[in-house]
Amino acid sequence: MITEDIIRDAVYELYKKAVIVLGEDVKKSLEDALKIEEHELARLNIEAILKNIELAEKKGIPMCQDTGLPVVFVKLGNVEVENLREGIEAGIRKATKEIPIRPNIVDPLTRENTNVNVGDYIPPIDIELIDEDYLEITILPKGFGSENNNALKMALPAEGIEGIKEFVVESVLKAKGKPCPPTVVGVGIGGTSDLCLKLGKKALLGKVGERNPDPQLAKLEEEILEEINKSGIGPMGLGGKTTALDVKILKAHTHTAGLPIGVCIQCWADRHATTRIYDN
Repeated sequence: MITEDIIRDAVYELYKKAVIVLGEDVKKSLEDALKIEEHELARLNIEAILKNIELAEKKGIPMCQDTGLPVVFVKLGNVEVENLREGIEAGIRKATKEIPIRPNIVDPLTRENTNVNVGDYIPPIDIELIDEDYLEITILPKGFGSENNNALKMALPAEGIEGIKEFVVESVLKAKGKPCPPTVVGVGIGGTSDLCLKLGKKALLGKVGERNPDPQLAKLEEEILEEINKSGIGPMGLGGKTTALDVKILKAHTHTAGLPIGVCIQCWADRHATTRIYDN
C-alpha cells in the first residue's frame, strides 16, 4: 500500500525541489545561449538569470517569487494507492507552509485567497494508467506571467503544417517579453480543444535540447524554434538572439474536421520534478 502520508511527503519534496533547483538541461541551454549572445543587454539578462539560479540553489530558496499554480501529472501503475488526491493536496499545503511558497490560488470571482495553494479543481491532476509496478508523480509549478500568454486555435485541416508553424510563432511573438523569455514553448496538436492545451503543457516536461523521436515532429520543433529566434525579442524582451530555449511538441489523433493547436509558454524557469514510488 502506498499511503496518503507517503504521497504527501513525496509531493512536498517534489514541490520544494521544483521551485528551488532548475534542471541541468535548462541550465545548460541558458549557458549555451550566453555563449552565442552578442547583444550586451541580452548577455546581462542571461548572466542575471544564471546568478539567480545559483543563489536559489545555494540558499535553498525559490528561484522566482511566483512559485506558480501546481499542475500535477500522475502515472498510475499496478499498485494499491490510498487517497491519491488527498495526499497530493496535503503535500501542497505542507509545501506552502514550510518551504514556504507564495499562496497564489484565489476564487476567480471574489479573488479570495485560499492561502494553501489548493482550491476547487486545483491542483489539476492528469492521471495516465500504465502497466508498471509504481506510482509516478510529476509536479509542474506554472507561473502565470507565462500562462497568461497561452493560446488556442481550432484550425481548419487545410491549414496543415504551415498553419501550425504560423500560429505557434505568431503566438510567441505576440507575447513579446511578457512571459520572461528565453522561454520553452510547449505545443499540443490534435485531440480536442482541452486536450491539445494539456498536451502543450505536458510537452514542457521533455528535456530541453532533446528532439522528438518522431522525425516529422522533430523537424517541426526545429523550424518553429528557428523562426521564433529570428525575431530578436531576446531575453526579457529586451533584444538578443535567444527568445526561446526550445520548442517541444506532442500530438494526438483528432476528428477529421479539425486541427486543434494549443500553445503553452513557459518562462526561463522551466521548473518540474518527478518521483516514482513503489509499494515496497
